[in-house]
Amino acid sequence: MGTSAIAALREIILEVVRYTAQGQWKVLVLDEASKRLVDSVVKQDDILQEKVTNIEQIEHKRALNQDLDAVYLLTPEPHIVECLIMDFERRRYHRSYLVWTSFLPPELRQRIDQSSTAKEQIVQARILNINFFPRESHLITFRDPSSFPMLFHPACNQLVPKHMYDLAQRIVSVCVSLEEYPTIRYYRPHNPLHEAGVLCSHLARFVQEGLDQHAKHHEDFPPPSPRPRGILIITDRTMDLFAPLVHEFTYQAMVHDLLPLKEGDKSYYKTVLNEGTPREEVKEMELGEKDKIWVTNRHMHMKDLLQKLVADFNKFRADNPQFAENSEGSTSINTIKDMIAGLPQFQQGKELYSLHLNMSQELMNIFQKCRLTDVALVEQSMAVGLDEDYKRPKNLTDQIVRLLDDDEVNFPDRLRLIIEYVLYRDGIFRSDMEKLLAHARLPAQDGEILQNLEMLGARVFKPLKDTKPTLQPLFPRKTPPAQATDDLSLSRFEPAMKGLLEEQLRGTLDQNLFPYTKPFLDANEGLMNQINVSQASLRSAKPTWARTRPSALEPRQRVIVFMAGGATYSESRVCYEISDSSAKDVFLTSSHMLHPGLFLRQLGELSVDRRRLDLPADRPKPKPPACLYEKEIATSNSSSQPPGAATGPPSTRSATNADTLSRTVDPSQKSHPLPSPPFIGATASTGKLSKGPKEKKRGFFKF
Repeated sequence: MGTSAIAALREIILEVVRYTAQGQWKVLVLDEASKRLVDSVVKQDDILQEKVTNIEQIEHKRALNQDLDAVYLLTPEPHIVECLIMDFERRRYHRSYLVWTSFLPPELRQRIDQSSTAKEQIVQARILNINFFPRESHLITFRDPSSFPMLFHPACNQLVPKHMYDLAQRIVSVCVSLEEYPTIRYYRPHNPLHEAGVLCSHLARFVQEGLDQHAKHHEDFPPPSPRPRGILIITDRTMDLFAPLVHEFTYQAMVHDLLPLKEGDKSYYKTVLNEGTPREEVKEMELGEKDKIWVTNRHMHMKDLLQKLVADFNKFRADNPQFAENSEGSTSINTIKDMIAGLPQFQQGKELYSLHLNMSQELMNIFQKCRLTDVALVEQSMAVGLDEDYKRPKNLTDQIVRLLDDDEVNFPDRLRLIIEYVLYRDGIFRSDMEKLLAHARLPAQDGEILQNLEMLGARVFKPLKDTKPTLQPLFPRKTPPAQATDDLSLSRFEPAMKGLLEEQLRGTLDQNLFPYTKPFLDANEGLMNQINVSQASLRSAKPTWARTRPSALEPRQRVIVFMAGGATYSESRVCYEISDSSAKDVFLTSSHMLHPGLFLRQLGELSVDRRRLDLPADRPKPKPPACLYEKEIATSNSSSQPPGAATGPPSTRSATNADTLSRTVDPSQKSHPLPSPPFIGATASTGKLSKGPKEKKRGFFKF
């Protein structure tokens, strides 16, 4: 499926290691944050093959190694710069090449420039655009769940300017790394009731300024390509509040919704392997891109998944006849699990099939135990606005009350039902809310979760005499499917993301709802798409009449969607499906991924004291560790010289190698000086800080 964000970032990192200090043995120095970034896409063995003797972490105690050059791949943070200055003062390495993962603020650049030892040792300094984490081939996150409260919590207004600047910087990094200079559209809700209603317009402006500045300072950006110009759509969580709540019965969404995963940089599930045998063990297994069964089936409906797992396992047996104990196919999950337990010679395949069979069986147990069929039928009617016969729902309130009274429906699902009912009715009477909460027997703090919906633009309570017109969906479904089966009745809802992408690709996306950052593109959208159909020059573009290949083989246009405040796995699935059906590359980007439990928790935290949120901005500023102040002894030349390194120690190299000092890294590795927005008060061209205008004490979104 076109370009992979994982492969793109991996190639960027390997090329910067390969071409920096090219031909010389070197040490790669990372910090904690940049190490997480590198480890997410590159194996250490691949780095060591690029004439790297060792990978070290700048916060750790390290021996002096003055015979080798160092390539620093660092995060531009104050304490990291201090660690770097200490390395220079001790002359820890022979020469230094600085590579920053994102824009280096002027004050930190000035701190380095003031160091005389730094000037003597720095050979080259540059900026990459890699401050993001590809989670999947077309799913990119910033691993920043704190973005949600910083954007929507009323006590975080003073944090919004810097946070939006950081978000813009990261979005620019994604675009530059994908070699895209896209046209930008953003979500502008009609008559927003919440303070963050202008979030997307400000963010889109900052991103446009960043891309424009990058293009201004890099004449080769974007590089020539026959690929049509990309599109960046900036939206936020308030566009669709049903998506993080509705039960979705595709594999990945169900796993993250219903199973007790260990969530972090990666997702792990604890399962029992070789159950019922002497080799039985409990193991945490990763759900990621290396698991082909997961990648192939994660967007499949559970009904189809169970059948496919059985079919794939039977094929696995057929491909390994020494394993087949009989010629009959296996149709029972329990039978297959028993057979797998006797397969020690096929360890990896055995463990993966055990993992997914265990997870799918546990999902079906939860589905039946928690009465999710009945819950989902009511949810779908509220989210779609139509019942399973595609008619206006009747007796919804009675159905909800029965489910709230049912002991088999768990408390989080009861809360989700009430929130969905409030969204469906565009607010309810306060007395009705009290009755629903009494039926659900929910704790008092769950009432605060409901009221916090107002901070996301929803109306919770409505007056007795309500004159407000009925709220219409952003992208209403035009016609019902040709055949509505029982299975489809539980999956009628599609996130607003699907309607957004479909209308964008058809050219019918409302320009009042999703305007462009550059208005001159509006009236001539079709013409501009024709003119900018290629990012290459006319000399390099092959004329249309001369094409002999089918269009399916042409480069795929890229659509990048940024969802501020967190994205859902149902929205990720939609992006993959649109990519497959439209021959486009759709990349979903967000601060973090949401599952219903996390969304409810973060929604509830919008009314707690900010001090309880443990936001990164409120934590003590990190400092260089004490171990870096200890006295060190230089390592001997013999111990630091890598095997096979020719020509003697680096300290005695001929001056003819000086051409490596000014060697330019491969052009695909871009650096960019992202401009500081007006509220920061810094200019990228001079690096000087100036005092900005005195801010009034009011919410950021109000200016």
